[in-house]
Amino acid sequence: MDEKTIELEKVTLNFKRDGDTLIIQPVGRIESANAAKAEAAVQEELHDINAVQLDCEKLEYISSAGLRIILRIKKTYDKVSAVNVSNEVYEIFEVTGFSEMIDVQKAFRTISVEGCEVIGSGANGIVYRYDEDTIVKVFRNPDALDEIKRERELARTAFVLGVPTAISYDIVKVEGNLYGSVFEMLNADTFQHLLITGQKSVEEVVSMSVDLLKTVHSRLPKPGVLPSRLDVARKRLALISPLIPADAAEKLTSMVNAIPENGHMMHGDFHVKNVMIQDGECLLIDMDTLCTGDPIFEFAGMYLPYVGFGEIDPDDPVKFFGISTEVSHRLFYETTEAYFKDQELTFEQILVRARILGYSRILYYCAVGKHMKPEQIPDRTEYARAKLLELLPQTDELSAHITY
Repeated sequence: MDEKTIELEKVTLNFKRDGDTLIIQPVGRIESANAAKAEAAVQEELHDINAVQLDCEKLEYISSAGLRIILRIKKTYDKVSAVNVSNEVYEIFEVTGFSEMIDVQKAFRTISVEGCEVIGSGANGIVYRYDEDTIVKVFRNPDALDEIKRERELARTAFVLGVPTAISYDIVKVEGNLYGSVFEMLNADTFQHLLITGQKSVEEVVSMSVDLLKTVHSRLPKPGVLPSRLDVARKRLALISPLIPADAAEKLTSMVNAIPENGHMMHGDFHVKNVMIQDGECLLIDMDTLCTGDPIFEFAGMYLPYVGFGEIDPDDPVKFFGISTEVSHRLFYETTEAYFKDQELTFEQILVRARILGYSRILYYCAVGKHMKPEQIPDRTEYARAKLLELLPQTDELSAHITY
C-alpha cells in the first residue's frame, strides 16, 4: 500500500492507496487558512483511482472551506465516503447535508467485555450482560459490520410489523478487534437461563414459545422485503441431491419445489437461547435469520438443535443449551404439538415433514462443511441420508398448511 504524508499548518494529510481507492487521513483541523493548500495536496493524489475514503478518526474540525474540497471531489468521483467520524464532525456533516451526499459512518466507541456475564451464545456471536441496563452481542467475525447493520434493519422490519424484538441502539468496537451490537435490556433474561435456574418451567416456556411463534408467523411482510427460505432450500438441493439415491433426490426436489411461497414471516433460528423476557414481555433476538416462507421451515430449523443433532451426538443438548436431552426433546415436541393443535395436519404429519427438511439441512451442512468438524462429516452424512430414505416414503408433500 503506497503511503505519503503532507505537513500543513494545523493539519497533517496522510495518503494511502488501497487498490483503486485513495484513503485520506487528515489529522488536526481543516480551516479557511489551510483549506487551499490542503486541496492542492489532495488534487495531486487524485489519479488512477475510482473511490475516495476520508478516514476522519483524527480530524478535529472541518470548516465550510474544507467541505467544499469534499464537494469538488464528489463531482469527479461517485464513490466518496467518510469513516470513523467523531460526534462533533458528524454533526457538521449532518447539519450541512453532506451526510446525504456521501456515505458518512460515525466512529465506534470501544468497550471491554472482560469479566461480563455471558447470558447467551450462538454460531454468530456471544451475548454479554454489559451493565445493569444493557447487553452486548459480540460477533465472532471481525468483518461483521455489514452483518450487524443488516440484522438491525431486519429487526426494525419485524418491529414495525408488530413482532416483539430487541433493536440495537448502538454499534461498538470490542477489545480484540471485534464488533458488537448494544441493546437496552433492563432485567432481561433468556428462556434458556430461566429454564436452567428453575425460574420458568418447561410448560411455561412452551406456552410462551407457541404464542410468540404464532405472532411472528401471522405477519405477512411485503414481497421481497425479507429473504425467502424457500429460495434457500431450492438452491441447496444441488448439493444435497448427489448424496442420496436418484429416485429419492427426485422426490425431495419435487416436494421442495411444491412448497408454497406463502410469505409468512419466520425467525429462522427459533430456540430458547434466542428469546428473552423483559418485564414480562417476550422479545426475539438474533434477527439475522429473519425470513419468509411456509412455517414448516421454522419447525425443521427447531428440530435440529432440540432433537436432530442430539440423535447424532447425545451430549449435544447439554453442550448447546445446558439442559438435559429430556427437556430439550420436550421443548420441541410439546411446542410443535401445541402449535398445530387446531390446524389441518396431525402432529405426526408435521413431524415427518419437519424431520425431512431438518435432515436435508444436515446433509447440506455436511456438503459444505458447516457447523461441524471435518471428522464428523462422514458419520453425519450417513446418518442424515439413512433418515431421509426412511422418511421420504411417508409423505408426498412438505407444506404445513397453516391457517390464521
